[in-house]
Amino acid sequence: MRYKKFGKTGLEVSEICLGTWGIGGAGWDAHSDEERMDAIKAALDCGINFIDTAPAYNAGRAEQYIGETLHCLGARKHVILTTKCGNKYVDGKYIRCGSEALIRRQCEESLRNLQTDYIDLYLVHWPDPNVSMEETIGAVAQLKKEGKILHAGVSNFTKEQIEEAGKYCEIEAYQPQYSMLDGDNEAAIRWAAAQGMGIMSYGTLGGGILTGTYREVRTFGETDNRNRFYPYFREPLFSKVMELLEVMDAIASERGVPLAQIAVNWTLQQPFITSCIAGAQSRKKVEENCAGLEWQLTEDEMHRLDQAIQRYQFPVQYGEVYQRR
Repeated sequence: MRYKKFGKTGLEVSEICLGTWGIGGAGWDAHSDEERMDAIKAALDCGINFIDTAPAYNAGRAEQYIGETLHCLGARKHVILTTKCGNKYVDGKYIRCGSEALIRRQCEESLRNLQTDYIDLYLVHWPDPNVSMEETIGAVAQLKKEGKILHAGVSNFTKEQIEEAGKYCEIEAYQPQYSMLDGDNEAAIRWAAAQGMGIMSYGTLGGGILTGTYREVRTFGETDNRNRFYPYFREPLFSKVMELLEVMDAIASERGVPLAQIAVNWTLQQPFITSCIAGAQSRKKVEENCAGLEWQLTEDEMHRLDQAIQRYQFPVQYGEVYQRR
């Protein structure tokens, strides 16, 4: 495993961060509790010391899996935990909730779920258009003063929103969506990195489509996140993604590696990315993702991929999975 300094926080994080939206369970393929917890154990075995989660991931269940696993292993002090606030999961829907009272309640619940008395990195999951930035970020700043969280950041904010948030609390981390399929945020990411923020990108595997598992259009359930959040699994984007996969297939065949490793490497070889979030629900997938750090794409391979990505370019519109209150 490779590690980097995370912005100005003083933290040193693994270049792969374990994503746990899938481990939470809701809206993803079914796995047993044992498989999910073993995926977390596998991450630690591979040298991952950075885990990302949120109370919105199956109403806190992902946090509970992490808390239970770290408690059993006695590994809490060896892991940098990131969780979030400002978004909740209720009756199959994601609802933004940026009020001071709800953020404090979510923080207390996260501390219990994670079986810890502090959170290393606390992010506002999504901006709430119905609550002022001062109230939302001010609540996070107060939690930091109380020692419940050590560092603050934001996810899914625009550059302008980050600048406004910075008036009320030091923003030390930015978690944007960024992958071979989505470079829309690159200008904001570059700016944030230049300000000294640690950058932890999500969507590295495009919801799983960049693993090459899906070669035909599939119909997912109404509440499946591949149906309501990621647009790549249906036309007109699906065919374009398949064209990109052809280039990835060629490189994977030449190297004898799985496609996921190409997606991970391409992301980490962007100079403004500190750590990329890669979700996995099994030990095998975690180990495959981490093995990608044993090699790097050549300049020629990066050029071939970048050319394919430029041909792919298409406006990306994400589903309305995160509903406004």
